[in-house]
Amino acid sequence: MRSKIILLALPALAAALPLVALRAQPPPRPAPTAGANPGAPSREAAALAEPFVGITADGKVQPGLFAIRATGVSTAPVQEAAAIFLGALTVEQRNKTKFPVDDIEWRKWMNVHRYTRQGVNFLEMSEAQRTAAFGLLRASLSAKGLKLSQDIMKLNHTLGELNHNNFVEYGEWLYHLTVMGEPSATTPWGWQIDGHHLIINYFVLGDQVVMSPVFVGSEPVVAPSGKYQGLTILQEEQNRGRDLLLALDAGQRKQAVLEAAKPGNNNQAEGFKDNVVIPSAGLRAAELNAAQRQQLLDLIALYVANMDDGHAKVRMSEVRAHLEATRFAWIGGSEPDSVYYYRIHSPVLLIEFDHQRPANLRHLAKNPSLPNREHIHVVVRTPNGNDYGKDLLQQHLLAHPH
Repeated sequence: MRSKIILLALPALAAALPLVALRAQPPPRPAPTAGANPGAPSREAAALAEPFVGITADGKVQPGLFAIRATGVSTAPVQEAAAIFLGALTVEQRNKTKFPVDDIEWRKWMNVHRYTRQGVNFLEMSEAQRTAAFGLLRASLSAKGLKLSQDIMKLNHTLGELNHNNFVEYGEWLYHLTVMGEPSATTPWGWQIDGHHLIINYFVLGDQVVMSPVFVGSEPVVAPSGKYQGLTILQEEQNRGRDLLLALDAGQRKQAVLEAAKPGNNNQAEGFKDNVVIPSAGLRAAELNAAQRQQLLDLIALYVANMDDGHAKVRMSEVRAHLEATRFAWIGGSEPDSVYYYRIHSPVLLIEFDHQRPANLRHLAKNPSLPNREHIHVVVRTPNGNDYGKDLLQQHLLAHPH
């Protein structure tokens, strides 16, 4: 929505957003019905018509990467929190929130704000129900991951403020929760949160967890004014990605940088891209020295650390086991104010960080057609068929026919 910002707020906004310039505003358009996106149904239908394969480097799933095994990290707190959340819902709310564990609902997520979502949303929850919902997130995520999730929700309120207080399309509580399967210590189940710039899929089997696909981001990433003025996200992920690029020597950087120019959006594994083929490209971790390898691992850990601490350690052990086959790729500039995209791609992990074109704040952008640092998208995936825990679920069903 293009709309006018209250004039008294303009000086503060200009100071807080040095990379954008205000332009004359057209009259605000009426807000469309929440959940209405003309292109979404066709994209969803086309994507879901494809059987799930998973993200691959060449169209073929690399077998034998994932196994049902004990991790030694209890998932009991997540199971208990999910039971409390479901118990706090009314019968009607619970009926629209619960799905079978193998339901295609897992794949029905999309970042855009105008998308019809399932489950119970925070806007309709009572305070007690919201407490239970955040209890589920708290049990599943680290303190860092919970704060990031809540901050993204708050920045969606800021986005509403910057769009003439449009809280029909934007807002802190426009996020939906669904639960797949029955919370259990032995059988597979999971949950999903879905909304603008925040999607987390969380699959549980015994004491194993697969937390992917994950989509986090915001526009803006720094609240320039309003209720949450000063709130900031994803700056460390942004800056430490560049730090790794700058740590490379000239020969390494030549291999890592795919393109020096970045005129558009570059993320490849967002909504409805469960089967996208992303060829291996960039600099191989095998060609890094010890200090650079540690820097790469620390950057990966920054994303993995959104999981609860115990399962984050398990995940990092998987990452280390495939470090030699991991690649780091870059598109864009390397100056302090550059926009860029970087990708970390291994057989068991895909991370994409992308500075995006303005979408819902085009009216504030210096150049609405070019990416800026106020709009960031991050995607974290498990390639080779284990997004949503699909590989583990298939193994379980083969061993325990239902």
